[in-house]
Amino acid sequence: MTLDAKLVEALERDYTTAPITPQERAMLDYAVKLTRDATQITRADHEKLRAAGFDDRGILQITLIAAWFNYINRVADALGVGRD
Repeated sequence: MTLDAKLVEALERDYTTAPITPQERAMLDYAVKLTRDATQITRADHEKLRAAGFDDRGILQITLIAAWFNYINRVADALGVGRD
């Protein structure tokens, strides 16, 4: 969470070029891969997160949060939530 409007704008534009830490970039890389095709997540992806400083609990939390947002957005889309 941040109140830095420039950071938010940079993240919305392209997180890969935003001024974030290597740990934050590793987390976002993982969340994007999980979102695109969770079946492509491998042990190597978890090792990248560990190398960035996340432990098993952190990896679980990242996975659960990303998966929950994917789920709830699909439910909202299917029900037309937010559409006119």
